[in-house]
Amino acid sequence: MASSLAAQLAQIAANSRTTLDARALKASHSKSLIFEPRVAAGQTYAEIYTVCHEGFEELCRLDKRFSEFATTLFSEQSQEADRTQLTSEDNTALDRRIHSFLHLVGSRLRLMPAIKAVEWLLRRFRIHEFNTATLITTFLPYHTIPAFVTLLSILPAAKIPVEYRFLDPYVRSLTAPPRATIVQQATNRPELLSIISEYTLEACEKKQEYPALISFWSGIMAEAVNGMLDKMRSGRRGIQLEEDQRLLQQITPTLSRAMVMKQVPEIQIASYFIVVILAAKGGLNDVALSAFMDQLVHGWSADTFRPGLVSLCILSQHRSAKQVSSRVAKALIKIQNLVPTLLEISKEQRVDKLANGLALAFVDRLSKKGDVRSLPAVNGILLANLLQEKQVKVVYKALLLAAHKVNDEIDQDGRIRKEIGSSLVTLSQAKGEAGDAIRTAIEEVDFNIEELELKLGASIRPKLALEAADDEDVMVVETQARNDQPNLDATLQELSKLKPSSASCLAQDSGLFDNLCTVFLSAAVTETDLEKFDVTPVLSRPQAPSNSFYFSFYMRIWCGPFPTLAKVAALERVKNRLKENDCADKDFQALIPYCAVALSDPAKKVRRAAADLVAVLGLLFKNSSKNTWGSKDLYGKNGISAKLDFEAAKALVQSVLIPCLEESVLHEDHVVAAIASALEGSKSETSTEKKKSLSSSHRLAILKFLCAHVTETPLLTVKLRLLCSLNQVKKISGTTRTDLLLDLVRSWAALTGPEATKRAASESLDETVVDQAVADVVVANHVDGQELFFELIKNPNTRPNLVRAIFARLAKIWPSMKSDNKSSTAHTMLSLSQVSSEEGVVAVEAVDLLRKVELTTNILLDFLVSLQDDYQLSTKPPATKRRRASMSEQSKEEATPESAALLRSTLNKTTFVLELVQESNPVSHPQLLEILFTTLGDLHHLSRLVGSELGYLQNSVLSSLLAIIPAYKNNKDLTIDASAGHGDILAACIQKSSSPTVINTALLLVASLARTAPDVVLQSVMPIFTFMGGSVLKQTDDYSAHVVNQTISQVIPPLIETFKKKGRNLVASTKDLLASFVAAYEHIPPHRKRDLFISLIENLGPNDFLFAVLAMFVDRYGATDSIVSFTKDIMGFFSVEVQLQTLIKLVDLISDVFKPKPVLSNVLIGHDPNADQDKNAMKQLTLLPHLLSNRRLKREIAHLAEKDDMESGKIRDLYAILLENILTLASTVKSKKTLYSRCGDALSNLLNLLSIAEFIRSVEALLDRPNVGLRQKVLRALELRVDNEGTQDPKSREALLAFLPQLTAVIRESDDMSYKHTAVTCVDKISEKYGKKDLDAVAAAAETIAGDHCLGQSSQTLRVMALLCLASLVDVLQDGIVPVLPVAIPKALTYLEESLKGETPNADLHNASYAFMAALAQHIPYMITGAYLERLLACSNASAAAELDQESVSNRSHCLQFLAKLVDPKALYVALNNNWTNAANSGFSAVTEYLRILGMALDKHTKAIVTKNVSTLSTIFVSTLDLRRVVGTGASTATYSATELDEAEAMIGQTALKMIYKLNDASFRPIFEKLTQWAWGDLPNSDAAGRTLRLLSVYAFAHTFFDSLKSIVTSYGSYILDSAAQVLAATNFKDASDKELWKRVLRTLTSCFQHDQDGFWQSPNHFDAVAPVLVQQFLHAGTVDLTEELIPAVVELGAAADSQEHHKELNGSLLKHLRSEQAAVRLAVIKCQQALTEKLDDEWLRALPEMLPYISELQDDDDETVERENRRWIVGIEEKLGESLDSMLQ
Repeated sequence: MASSLAAQLAQIAANSRTTLDARALKASHSKSLIFEPRVAAGQTYAEIYTVCHEGFEELCRLDKRFSEFATTLFSEQSQEADRTQLTSEDNTALDRRIHSFLHLVGSRLRLMPAIKAVEWLLRRFRIHEFNTATLITTFLPYHTIPAFVTLLSILPAAKIPVEYRFLDPYVRSLTAPPRATIVQQATNRPELLSIISEYTLEACEKKQEYPALISFWSGIMAEAVNGMLDKMRSGRRGIQLEEDQRLLQQITPTLSRAMVMKQVPEIQIASYFIVVILAAKGGLNDVALSAFMDQLVHGWSADTFRPGLVSLCILSQHRSAKQVSSRVAKALIKIQNLVPTLLEISKEQRVDKLANGLALAFVDRLSKKGDVRSLPAVNGILLANLLQEKQVKVVYKALLLAAHKVNDEIDQDGRIRKEIGSSLVTLSQAKGEAGDAIRTAIEEVDFNIEELELKLGASIRPKLALEAADDEDVMVVETQARNDQPNLDATLQELSKLKPSSASCLAQDSGLFDNLCTVFLSAAVTETDLEKFDVTPVLSRPQAPSNSFYFSFYMRIWCGPFPTLAKVAALERVKNRLKENDCADKDFQALIPYCAVALSDPAKKVRRAAADLVAVLGLLFKNSSKNTWGSKDLYGKNGISAKLDFEAAKALVQSVLIPCLEESVLHEDHVVAAIASALEGSKSETSTEKKKSLSSSHRLAILKFLCAHVTETPLLTVKLRLLCSLNQVKKISGTTRTDLLLDLVRSWAALTGPEATKRAASESLDETVVDQAVADVVVANHVDGQELFFELIKNPNTRPNLVRAIFARLAKIWPSMKSDNKSSTAHTMLSLSQVSSEEGVVAVEAVDLLRKVELTTNILLDFLVSLQDDYQLSTKPPATKRRRASMSEQSKEEATPESAALLRSTLNKTTFVLELVQESNPVSHPQLLEILFTTLGDLHHLSRLVGSELGYLQNSVLSSLLAIIPAYKNNKDLTIDASAGHGDILAACIQKSSSPTVINTALLLVASLARTAPDVVLQSVMPIFTFMGGSVLKQTDDYSAHVVNQTISQVIPPLIETFKKKGRNLVASTKDLLASFVAAYEHIPPHRKRDLFISLIENLGPNDFLFAVLAMFVDRYGATDSIVSFTKDIMGFFSVEVQLQTLIKLVDLISDVFKPKPVLSNVLIGHDPNADQDKNAMKQLTLLPHLLSNRRLKREIAHLAEKDDMESGKIRDLYAILLENILTLASTVKSKKTLYSRCGDALSNLLNLLSIAEFIRSVEALLDRPNVGLRQKVLRALELRVDNEGTQDPKSREALLAFLPQLTAVIRESDDMSYKHTAVTCVDKISEKYGKKDLDAVAAAAETIAGDHCLGQSSQTLRVMALLCLASLVDVLQDGIVPVLPVAIPKALTYLEESLKGETPNADLHNASYAFMAALAQHIPYMITGAYLERLLACSNASAAAELDQESVSNRSHCLQFLAKLVDPKALYVALNNNWTNAANSGFSAVTEYLRILGMALDKHTKAIVTKNVSTLSTIFVSTLDLRRVVGTGASTATYSATELDEAEAMIGQTALKMIYKLNDASFRPIFEKLTQWAWGDLPNSDAAGRTLRLLSVYAFAHTFFDSLKSIVTSYGSYILDSAAQVLAATNFKDASDKELWKRVLRTLTSCFQHDQDGFWQSPNHFDAVAPVLVQQFLHAGTVDLTEELIPAVVELGAAADSQEHHKELNGSLLKHLRSEQAAVRLAVIKCQQALTEKLDDEWLRALPEMLPYISELQDDDDETVERENRRWIVGIEEKLGESLDSMLQ
């Protein structure tokens, strides 16, 4: 029951808003944003209100909205408000006001007035406890400012909302949370995102938002949504959909609210951005996207429609291609300038899907509701290139369907259909990609487009020819709007009044046709209206067989630019009329050309109707007819000029047209091909086919008939379609089509530009197509036709388009022209190309023609020869060829002013002719070579006159020559005259030109000539290469690189071959060539350098030139990192043999530098005789090691070494030669340290090239040489090689171990100490790495080295090396070296002793000896015992005293460490015991080292070992503790300073502790007892000074002992009681040793008192033995300072003797001294009393009554210091008692 009650009380306390805990209330009140807690804790609410209200008033001045809180939260009465006393309703109302204020003040939190205002709410209303979430959310946008951290510091940890629990670490550390943390929490904890969003939206709804809040919310929201999307990614579709749905449910309500807040545009735009992120990464379906789009347009305003429109574009791109919703369409249709806005947005964002969906929605509204407001928008979208081609088609087809759907219910007055029709026509005539797509869509529709055209009263399908026509004309022909026409019935009524007409509608002056055509188009919609129109008298239907009007009217309809239905109706009208009986006896051959035209109509329906008409026409030709219809008036008064006889007409219809009707219906071009085929005939026809084909006479008659109609008909469509067939017929029976149609060409050419354009536009034709068809009339080699062409071309009045058509025709018939015709035409064209007309059409077309056609060699030769004539006219007569070859020496000539125009003309013509030559595949015209070289020379002469290089012309000539040269190589019958000076011309061209293109082409020509006819150019090669280095090599383009490579590969090999034949030094001869390339290196593009120089070296010959190129590189640029890298790369390209030979030659070159008379080095690198040879050699030597470190070289050498053939033998020989040369070079430069060092680097890298086995095989021959120096160098090289060798290669191991006997033989047999030393070094290194694999071989080597042949020699360096080698062998052999040691150890110790003798110790021998002994101590320590050990320790003492360098000290310490740890403990301790005297006599360094060794041994050995050797150890320690006495009495030969003795005693104490730690009490207590007895009683009484010195050491140890072991050894104090009392009682303070001993005794006692935990000093025996003596020491206060030693001792004794009796006794003794006559004594006792009072507190003050009289007396003491310290004592007592002593002291 009690526990239940306690739980209930705890719960009530936890939920209570009040507390009775004063501390808690104070802590709560101290929470502040602007005051320190200690300041805030003491503030009253009135004070806080005064400060905070000032801030509130400033806020009110900034923003009047704060004023409403002046009567509530910031009123005077608010000071008395206590929300813990308010009701829940009052608290709810208060919370609302606080929330409202926090929302409003959020925008001002960077201002101090706002912080002050919030401070009032925090202090008075404790909003950090009761409104925590709102407060944090208000400050969260400012999470980086200090105020937020301050807020975190005052938040109650228990009341932080769950949403903000992530702030706990930042509350504890008081640091600002980074933005990334907030984003992460918002991503993973939706409740945090929800609370931030709710706060932001609430602020916006109350119009309390501010930019920082919206920016913070939008940023967090965007990043969180992005993070959520990434986190919710799933590979399973179902799970992904669930996650997407969950995310939408979570954030959609927030976004929906934000998107409709029109009063806050910023948050709307932010929500748009978040929705875009959702669409881009969330994979939302169309439903969700459409909902977002609807919501977006529902809430947008004038401020947000632009970003909203951008968002709609992005959302639409993630939505399927369908129309937008009606809400979106309705909203967008209200936007002004919608299409321009979309067009502007399209520059940054795709808008095609939105535009597509919007257009479809607008079209849907149009068809369902008749809303024509959207029609301009649809037009704009289609024409603005916002849509893709497919989308344009879909929208236009939808618009067509909408036009179909519009009926009278929607469009009662026809206005809608009129506007739709107008739009459709406008769109169909659009230009550009959109127009093309629209016209394609029209062709693809699967409904009756003609019916729609008539329904709308417009021709929707466009005619491309109309694009160039005037708008007015187009509208007249294309659009027949209903409202522009009178009522049809009334019109027909009016027509019935007109008289019949007899004039043909194909006559040029037929004006009635246009009016009748308009009525016909209106009537053609229905069959009834059409019948009414057909029977009107004006058409003269009854008189049709004899009158031309009726048939010609319909003929013109079906051949004109009218709707398909109109054409079909016209054909049917004629067909029906021909079926009537009165037409049976008529010859209607005049209809045949027009039927053929109808059969080639693009519309299939028209072709089918035409086929029906032809079938009826064929029936009429079954019977012969007498009268020919239209023969007299079809084309006016003249009629038809050429008629067919009945049989020919019948054959044309029945044999040509009727058989091809079905195919013609299927394809419009079939009838064209059929007519052309029938007229052309075929020589390959069979006899059966010939019977069916037309006769020659019939074909000629038909040709003339059709040509006559083409010439006479006024309809261009008829002309054009018939010409399609006729232009395929060249001639029939000697009559060409040109003969028959030349008048047509003249008549068409006679039209002016506007006239021709108007006629073409009236029939919706492309004028250029008509021009080309007319030009195609002329056939090849037709004299009159070509003359007419030239006449028209030269006539400035000829239309430009026709001129172009004529030139196109000339180009087409060029292959068929005869050679003389071609030549004349070419010369005419050349002349025309040089004459510029006003528009320049003729010249341009002439140039284009000559470029298109294939020019013969004769034509080109004539052109080039004509240039010579022009040169003669414009300049002086040309010099001879030889003269031209040396033109560079002539002075520059200038053209006269009179010849300037002629000169320009000549240059223009030359340019054109050379371009023609270049374009005419020059290789096919090798005969042009000589004239081209002549032209090149003439250009040099012209360049001086013009003042220009004429680089383009020169390059043209050079390019042509370059193309021609292969023909001379392939055809041996063609030869080039070597004496013509062509090479000099090319050299001059290269040297004088500044054009890279000219130079490149000339170089390629030189290369090609060098390959084809070397004698032509070899004499001029060297100047060319010199010039290349400064020009073409610098170019960065690929072509220049190709030129250089070609020049190198084609020119250099024959050049080198020439030098070889003449017996010249190749390197010296090509020095300038190499120098030019090396000098150009830094200008060559980086990516081409390697390939260029490799190509150069390969063509020169790498064996002879590679070393020279490398040397010149380093000599010019130095051995920089880039040059080294480049040369290594070049070197690595070649084979191993080439590389080794190159290295040998390079070393020889370096050696040549140091010869008395250098030869080759002066040529390559010694240009300056005053230059420092060492610097030149240094550059080369710096490069050499890098070349030898080439990985590829090493890899390939290793690969070759695996083979045992002649090639690998050659490699070994080259290697040996290179090694010998480097060693020889090293000897040469040995005196020059830097050079010698570089040789060493080179040698090191050389050694690493071969495996060790291959290296030994390579140098065996060198080791057999008699030259000892060389052999020693080889062994040193081997030594270096072994250093770098790994231990894992078995072949290397076997080879080196097999080499050991040879090395030991060298040691035994050689008399050269240096050679022996090197051999020993090699043995050392080999044994160290591989010795354990062959112990017998190593043991043999060890025996040799330890013997007299090596270790026994007098050479100090050899001894050192031998000892070091033996040290390594000990590591290898270990026990296997024991047989050698009886000889080796004594010698080593002897040498160690010798190394320490003399004024200057031999450090090398010293270190080597210690290395050997250390190896023994480490691996076989049992061999170092007895005399060896004592002797070694003695040497160590001497070494320590000698003060050697740090390395020697380190070697000695290393050895001694092994001794201390590994040698037998008993032997070691005995040796140390025996060695102490020697160590002490050797000085402080020896003693410290001695103690260090002893300490190491004690650390290493176990307790059992230490206990076993305790007797020896105790002797050692007793001896060491006597060091001070021995030194002080002069028994030691060494001298020690006082500091050194103190340090030594400290080390002795620490070392002794190591022993003590490993002993038990039973083992050590006797030792300690013996030590105290030895310290006091072992010396005679007469030796007082010696006893004092010994006691000093003992008490130093005792102090360390008691201070380290503390309470464990307190009882050991009994052994020093008597001694301490005697020392204290008999101290002579005038003696420094006695005085120091007095201090050490007191320190020892203090330490013992301090650590007494067992009441040892409470024992009366112990206390009484020491207390009186200590108190008695106060009498010496005038002699010695008692503060440091005596007073602490007395205080610690008082603390240890924790009994009232002892305290009383001690206090009484002290009080007696307070009445001493000596002020110093009284002062010391007072200070002691102060310390006792402070230490013992109430325990000591129990004796206060006894103290008071003394204290009272001391208040009037004569000594001021005593009086002052007495007052301090009184104050201390008062502080402890808590009351004043004044009353007690009165």
